[in-house]
Amino acid sequence: MKTISLSEREVRAAVSMREAIDAVRRGFVGLANGEFEMPTRTALRDGRFLVMSAHHRPTESAMIKTLSVNFDRVPAITGTVVWSTLDRLDHLIADAAAVTTLRTGAAVGVATDLFAAPDADRLTLIGAGGQALDQVRAVHTVRPLRHLTIVGTGTGRAHALADTLRAELDGTEIRTATDPASAVADAHIVCCATPATSPLFPGSALPARVHVNAIGAFRPSMRELPDELLATGTVIIDELGAVLEESGEIIHALQAGAITQDDLTELGTALTAAPPAPRGKRTVFKTVGVAMQDWAIARLLADKFLC
Repeated sequence: MKTISLSEREVRAAVSMREAIDAVRRGFVGLANGEFEMPTRTALRDGRFLVMSAHHRPTESAMIKTLSVNFDRVPAITGTVVWSTLDRLDHLIADAAAVTTLRTGAAVGVATDLFAAPDADRLTLIGAGGQALDQVRAVHTVRPLRHLTIVGTGTGRAHALADTLRAELDGTEIRTATDPASAVADAHIVCCATPATSPLFPGSALPARVHVNAIGAFRPSMRELPDELLATGTVIIDELGAVLEESGEIIHALQAGAITQDDLTELGTALTAAPPAPRGKRTVFKTVGVAMQDWAIARLLADKFLC
């Protein structure tokens, strides 16, 4: 029996964003087809400690992730991902921060590839924290960017992120801003990655045609998007049970009567059938993150290191 432990650097070196997007896409299709046993995650201390698990029936493999979340420290996420199967004694343990940001970015890549306009090349990113880099990398993988605006409450982190991305995104014009409403006005794609507790911008600030990804709010007390956007756009979610329990945006919009559950389409369903006909030209992907995504990345790592 052997146990392989992978650091953040080793996870990053082993899995490209393209590989992650493809793996998470397959995972969402498998989720829609009933391949996973996946209980809603356990949240302790109002989401400061999280435990997530997924069992993939066809491969008899399972993943368990435990992590802590503290936005007052760097990194905000720390923990472990453990992979095991029934047919062997070996285990793999990976850094949870790397897996989490990678799989969250990958889910955004899947949704953006499915719903953003084919020629979309202007991204506004709101938030310059730990999730930000992989949000941009994922979008750029499926929609090569010509323009990127990074919106941060403090200029320091936004400028530092811009400098990092200039080294990666050759030929992309990158600027920083502090006002979300004005920054989204000409965007083709918007990514929200903040711990906000109230909407970041009014729906009227967005152009008529835009794809919005919202990944920051993962508790009922958190919101990044306004009800009016959800009420007038096509809303895609990662998994119904998860968002009904954890997504502040979805819970608030349902309670306000802005949307109904029938207005929500799971990403796996959208991937396995024709995309839902939009009520407007705005699409929204709201994700709180589900364990299948972590399983998808862990399986990639297991295939590489437990061969």
